[in-house]
Amino acid sequence: MRNTNISKSNASNKASSNTSKKRNGDRKELNKKKASSSQQKSKKSQKSPTSTKQNKMQGKQNAQSKTKKSKSQKPATKNTNKANKPAVKPLSNTKKPNVNAVSKSNKTVNTKSKKSTNEVLKIIPIGGLNEIGKNMTILEYRDQILIIDCGMSFPEDDMYGIDVVIPDFSYLEKNAKKIIGLVITHGHEDHIGAIPYFLRKINVPIYATRITLGLIENKLKERGISGNLNVITAGDKFRVGEFTVQTIRTTHSVADAISLNITTPAATLFHTGDFKIDYTPIDGEPIDLQKFAEIGMQGVDIMLADSTNATRKGFTKSEKYVGEALDRIFNMAKGRIIIATFSSNVHRVQKIIELAIKYGRKFTVSGRSMDNVVHLAQELGYIKFPKGSYVELNKANNIPDNEMVIITTGSQGEPMSALTRMANDEHRNVKLKKGDMVILSSSPVPGNEKSVSNVVNRLYDKEVDVIYNDIADIHVSGHACQEELKLIQSLIKPKFFMPVHGESRHLKEHAKLAESLGQKPENIFILSNGDQLSVNKERATKFENVVSADDILVDGLGVGDVGNIVLKDRKLLSESGLIIVVASVNIKAGILVSGPEIVSRGFIYVKENEDIINKAKEIAERSISDSLSYRNVDWNEMKTSVIDDLRKFIYKNTHRSPIILPIFMDV
Repeated sequence: MRNTNISKSNASNKASSNTSKKRNGDRKELNKKKASSSQQKSKKSQKSPTSTKQNKMQGKQNAQSKTKKSKSQKPATKNTNKANKPAVKPLSNTKKPNVNAVSKSNKTVNTKSKKSTNEVLKIIPIGGLNEIGKNMTILEYRDQILIIDCGMSFPEDDMYGIDVVIPDFSYLEKNAKKIIGLVITHGHEDHIGAIPYFLRKINVPIYATRITLGLIENKLKERGISGNLNVITAGDKFRVGEFTVQTIRTTHSVADAISLNITTPAATLFHTGDFKIDYTPIDGEPIDLQKFAEIGMQGVDIMLADSTNATRKGFTKSEKYVGEALDRIFNMAKGRIIIATFSSNVHRVQKIIELAIKYGRKFTVSGRSMDNVVHLAQELGYIKFPKGSYVELNKANNIPDNEMVIITTGSQGEPMSALTRMANDEHRNVKLKKGDMVILSSSPVPGNEKSVSNVVNRLYDKEVDVIYNDIADIHVSGHACQEELKLIQSLIKPKFFMPVHGESRHLKEHAKLAESLGQKPENIFILSNGDQLSVNKERATKFENVVSADDILVDGLGVGDVGNIVLKDRKLLSESGLIIVVASVNIKAGILVSGPEIVSRGFIYVKENEDIINKAKEIAERSISDSLSYRNVDWNEMKTSVIDDLRKFIYKNTHRSPIILPIFMDV
């Protein structure tokens, strides 16, 4: 029995040896003999422990051999996968002029690509730096452009006749094919006011939250413009071309404000938008600081942050604080309440409505923008009130004074606003009277102080009770003060920092705050409109005056047709008036036929200054005659001669420099 077992073992060992040889042989031969191989496997199952052990050892060697081969092939496999990786696709959009819902995606751009070290994200502000308003920033990566905000600003005092000021779109017009979208942070005019002018030139997809899109849509409807409007909400992440955009809920003086975390293969950019940290907002939706912290932990290459209140210490008060102050004022009011605030401040309007209902009053609204916003906000669910609490403005006089609240525009003293018309006795439906209480729940925007002061003085002349921010704390800012800016800086922890949205002093103070928190001075960049900051994960480089970023002045229907020369003439007209010199001449004969006559407008009172006018006529006549004495009369030279001679005389006698306009007729 023992010998038999040994012989079986030897036979088995031989079979094992043959099997090993076959395994190390040509693989093609093995494939041809699959049937034979399966029989050998069945024999193996009957082998002794000794042969099984040998087969295991042989199998290990073969496995190691295969592992070495597969490892040597891995780099080639990776390169192949990279080459076959599909390109990032832009978000699909329909080109319908209605509001679309943005499709969400949790996919993120691969920011660890080796190529990204040589690529850069270009940041080009064309508005909002060294000024208040007109916010607009271009982000350019490869051959794609994504724009953040498109705002306007109000004209300065010396911009006579100008309605609004908008950014210079010339760079964007030249690169229109690159533009893949416009993302809006919130619905204030300094962020959306220039959109109608922009869409007339370049119609691009717009991404914004619901109420912001509603405000934009109203603007476009008024001007007969269609737009590709796409709804986004706080917390969304979506793709627009090479850009991955993440929206973060923040708090501001308008509903639905968001911050943006924008990722490209070259760099990650965080844009705060306009914000403040309000733990007790009216809508119960505080700023999402947890998301800010998460984004900071993930890593941010550059942060652009709101600098409007960078010079103010401490924290900005909550909107709830205003509600409490207004509550006390409503409680004291005996007669009609007229309250002016920003129409876009939906949360404050909601609070005013709640107080009106609390004290048994009905409410109405005055002013086109206020009427539009209140009805839009109600439609979208941002403003709520019981049925019967709202009355039409033209029926408000039928309600007892102590049961009426009028919410109106005009908190900035705008010349044609509802409150200004009330103060001037020009409002069709509202006539102010003694016993009325007028509340200005706002602070003057820089540049509007004089206009607001004039309205307040006229209201006092009406013998109404006037309450404004100097008397009671009935307004809080929508922008973060220093301690809030520090907190956001600490949460985001950006490699590079760029203050935005503010005048020079605001930007520089914000830079100091960042430096006080450990940001290296060489990693802080203060730009001007038209500059470019090129950023990637390793470095940031500033380039000055890369694109045109002039102020584009809007006067009525004219956009950009009013330049510095026109403004200078308007300034001269407002300061020194106009003199028109009219004369008839015969060029061929070289004689003065009639005149010159002098017409003065806004210069001097003619009846009391006849001597100056008569002397001016003599000088003009002499100058014209001298010019006509030449054989070849040049019209322009003759006009220039008259202007120069009269200007010297008038300035010597009056120290004024009116515009002089010669009009010559050849008869």
